Amino acid sequence: MIKLIASDLDGTLLTPERTLPDGIFEAIEKLHEKGVLFTPASGRQLPNLEALFAPVLDKIAIIAENGGLVKYGGKIIYVNPTDGGDVMRALKVIRGADGLFPLLSCAECSYYEDDDEEFIARVHGSYSSTKNVADLDEIARTESVLKISVWDKQPPCALHGGPLLAPRLTGLRTIVSGNDWLDVSTSEADKGKALAALMQAAGVAADECEAYGDHMNDVEMLSVCGRPFVTENAFEGIKKIVKNRIPSNAEHGVLQRLKVILGE
Repeated sequence: MIKLIASDLDGTLLTPERTLPDGIFEAIEKLHEKGVLFTPASGRQLPNLEALFAPVLDKIAIIAENGGLVKYGGKIIYVNPTDGGDVMRALKVIRGADGLFPLLSCAECSYYEDDDEEFIARVHGSYSSTKNVADLDEIARTESVLKISVWDKQPPCALHGGPLLAPRLTGLRTIVSGNDWLDVSTSEADKGKALAALMQAAGVAADECEAYGDHMNDVEMLSVCGRPFVTENAFEGIKKIVKNRIPSNAEHGVLQRLKVILGE
């Protein structure tokens, strides 16, 4: 019996227009009635996810910041921040690379220092709580940073930003989280560890957990659960790892799968 469902958002649950499919809140309500905990698992920040799922917020858990934070039962039960010294080291490398823009993600707010209009538009399109500051190093010294989100102005970042940063940020986890976004964090933070923490808190075994994803930042989450699926539109690299398929996000594949689970 399935007791917990975790789903990535961008490229997975969300449509290509980055909106939730019609009917998702109704499906989550029905899952809750059946004792199934639905969990959005995203690189997005907690305030953004809480706003996005406001109609069912009391019926879900949340994995935010690519596994840096878990909220369950109205409480933050798990955090895995990145060392401030490592954040400043990474910032130096990112600033020195062409076309890469850093954003420091903390539990309640994300901070940026660049004035590139395209970057700012992308930030405001994905983050609900943001602040422009003069120096991100000061944030790294005074705040608990969950991860560094990096916008790549020259996508796909799997071919640009990823190869630029990964070799220079030894000891940190540099992962492609979308076509034009990278995430840099402590090597110990990923959606898999976050999901494992949630499963333990909720008393859910691996074979009682199902998860959906579309990109390489979902690999650990899909490995932890007993029933992993990727969308048909998923990145080819993850399709080689996970063989189970659901329809693409354009076809509302996650919602289709939830209706199967609900017997509809």
